[in-house]
Amino acid sequence: MTFVHVDTAEGALRGVLRDGVLTFLGVPYAAAPEGDLRFAAPEPAPAWTGSRDALAPGPTAPQRARRTFAGLDMFSVTGAEWRPGGDYLTANVWAPAGADHAPVMVYIHGGGLVIGSKDAAVYSGSRFARDGVVVVNLNYRLGADGFLPIPGVPTNLGLRDMLAGLRWVRRNIAAFGGDPGNVTVLGESGGAIAVACLLTSPLSGGLFHRAVVQSGHGSAVYPLEIAGRTVRALAKELRIDATADGFRSVDPGRTVTALARISRPGRLDLRDENGFDPAFGLAKINPVYGDDVLPAHPLTALAAGAGADVDLLIGTTSEEARFWFGPTRLDRLPRPAARLLLRLMAPNATGLFAAYAGAFPGEPGGATLIRVLSDLSFRAPARLFAEAHQGRTYMYEFEWRSPAAGGRLGAAHGMELPFVFDTLDTVTGLGRFAGNNPPQAIADRAHRLWIDFATSGDLPWPRFGPRSRQVYLIARGEPATEAPLLATTLLAPAR
Repeated sequence: MTFVHVDTAEGALRGVLRDGVLTFLGVPYAAAPEGDLRFAAPEPAPAWTGSRDALAPGPTAPQRARRTFAGLDMFSVTGAEWRPGGDYLTANVWAPAGADHAPVMVYIHGGGLVIGSKDAAVYSGSRFARDGVVVVNLNYRLGADGFLPIPGVPTNLGLRDMLAGLRWVRRNIAAFGGDPGNVTVLGESGGAIAVACLLTSPLSGGLFHRAVVQSGHGSAVYPLEIAGRTVRALAKELRIDATADGFRSVDPGRTVTALARISRPGRLDLRDENGFDPAFGLAKINPVYGDDVLPAHPLTALAAGAGADVDLLIGTTSEEARFWFGPTRLDRLPRPAARLLLRLMAPNATGLFAAYAGAFPGEPGGATLIRVLSDLSFRAPARLFAEAHQGRTYMYEFEWRSPAAGGRLGAAHGMELPFVFDTLDTVTGLGRFAGNNPPQAIADRAHRLWIDFATSGDLPWPRFGPRSRQVYLIARGEPATEAPLLATTLLAPAR
């Protein structure tokens, strides 16, 4: 290991060189969101003199992260527990030694916009840097601080943080050997929702040239008036006024705890007048539209040509909902119970469940519920987003089934991450996400596809569109033509 220095616009940084990869951790891209800046738009990071150590990841956004879920280690895929400290609007950077105009990837972490950090082992950028790509992972404000439209507070602060991070990349990435004219922004889960929103935002012009949306889409957004219900419910729980001063008076940890309480099933109804909740009751925090960041719903913006100059790779796993319903053994629910649960989450629930049960007769109700929710919450809206995008669009599906949790995890939400980042070693073993002996050959394929897309925007299968529904199956290594999903057709009248 050797110490190295890089000069940025804000000051010099000291990182490390190991095995041909430069690593800089905890680099500030914006001022600490604390005190008067807690509910303010991100300000530039203060400059410093001398050389600043970038050797440790630093604090993370306030959150309540769980070490395990249904017996599975989660910290490798979400990051560790909350590390308190105000200066958490930071980035990790990995770069190939000697790089010059290398393609750049900026990763937006997942976690439902309420947990997670740039530091999870599964999305270390070191393997991408080994293979010639400069990688930047960003922290951003989460939960109430990042996404609630509190009166007197700028909306979508989490998205504004990401935009500030992307501006930092444009200003500084050449110092790390990256090409500011060849930037790909990618995210998974909540991070993918954010990337889909950024793709359609008028504030993101010129900040990135390609986008990768992994297990997310642009439909998981709320109009301001519906998101206001969460603001009022949280203020009531905290016994404060629903104002900037009211929320600023409460410690971030207390706010996180109160948000978790009102997010429990049955506590807060975010359905519109048609009975539709774009998060299907699974989340209470999402971006809002109707402001300067997202003036229109992302699908409406796509139809008007937003993001047409940005290449898009979008996809899902094939069994997204198994993450929640497999390891917990809810996949064994009898049909009446599964049908009742769906009624609490989706309009047209009776028709949806009957259609899927008829298409897959004989399986337990919980397994049918997994199919419905995987399509309803992830696969169908991702395909709608892909169809609406007017630029170059490619679609994938990740179908490898993990043997973890007795085989009940399968091709669940997040399963593609260690393959894309080529970090299978971080999630392999007993009680880990990928189980024992996950196939390295699939990681080699997925990792290379993401590199090729970030480099040129080209991929070895036909583009996706309303008339050419080519979806690349990553585990099989070949494209397939897919008919519209049942959920797309059956959900449409309710929307």
